[in-house]
Amino acid sequence: MSDRVMTNPYTDVVDLESPDDIALADKMKVGREQILTELRKVIVGQEDVISQVLNTLFVGGNSLLVGAPGLAKTLLIHTMARVLDLKFSRIQFTPDLMPSDITGTDLVQEDTATGKRQMVFAPGPIFANIVLADEINRTPPKTQSALLEAMQEHRVTIQGRTYKLDEPFYVFATQNPIELEGTYPLPEAQLDRFMYHIVIEHPPYGEEYDVVRTTTALQDPALARPVTGEDLISFQRLVRKVPVAEPVMRHALDIVRASRPRDESCPDSVKKWVAFGASVRAAQYLVLGGKARALTSGRYHVSFDDIRALTHPVLRHRIITNFHAQSEGITTDILVDRLLEAVPLPRSGM
Repeated sequence: MSDRVMTNPYTDVVDLESPDDIALADKMKVGREQILTELRKVIVGQEDVISQVLNTLFVGGNSLLVGAPGLAKTLLIHTMARVLDLKFSRIQFTPDLMPSDITGTDLVQEDTATGKRQMVFAPGPIFANIVLADEINRTPPKTQSALLEAMQEHRVTIQGRTYKLDEPFYVFATQNPIELEGTYPLPEAQLDRFMYHIVIEHPPYGEEYDVVRTTTALQDPALARPVTGEDLISFQRLVRKVPVAEPVMRHALDIVRASRPRDESCPDSVKKWVAFGASVRAAQYLVLGGKARALTSGRYHVSFDDIRALTHPVLRHRIITNFHAQSEGITTDILVDRLLEAVPLPRSGM
């Protein structure tokens, strides 16, 4: 397989170090297609959404799914867990949900042999491989923050004791954008921990017809499990091995810095409509997502197109608009469009 090692067109560095890496990259690309095949037995359309969810899995991040009710947000993540044969846990967020309802708590139990009572930890639903935080904005910030340590550190601390979560571990959260009454907007610090803000729109007429047709008939598809949790862990390590040429890395950083109104490189649209721009995590996730996108496309280098293709889901929840933008109906997606226009491709990438 050594003859298949490819080099980055922008550098002279060998992209993947060994034949084993090349073989794993091939397995990752084939595995993605196999997962898509299984998901299509249940999910109709939503190709971009599924691609971003898979990219999240291969990088090892967490993502926020936003869409109106009935667009298969929960079904998609649950089906993904079934296809990957990973432990799945769904947490319905409500105003009365407590942090201990998520992380778990100590319970007093009596030893039947000795009759003595002792404190025993009862794990909460966070102890799974894929956790779906359904309607996360329906619970107060104190409970929302119970996810922070788990999302960032893959562990939880309860009464001074730390418990590690099984790998791989992912959090997918959903939000309903059309119901604002009785909701609690996520703090910016927590939003920043989500790799992508994935928007799910109503499907085109043909796809919606297929949804109605298939879901109103008898349906019990057998799902194969082509990729395991151990495979995902290996893919995450492989993604981080993919080098990125300096011009591509700088392009990702230039886009992120241009989103900050105090940066000298920002365009007029940012100065006019943005209160706060994207964080360093945005650049990190642009690069990591670009690496995963390149590998699953059969390439061993990251291109400028990989970076730009992921800019909307990476930036749309990290750009905080000001009153002027809100009053004029300027969305973050519109601002990201302006950013991509304002930050041109380097000549070497043309």
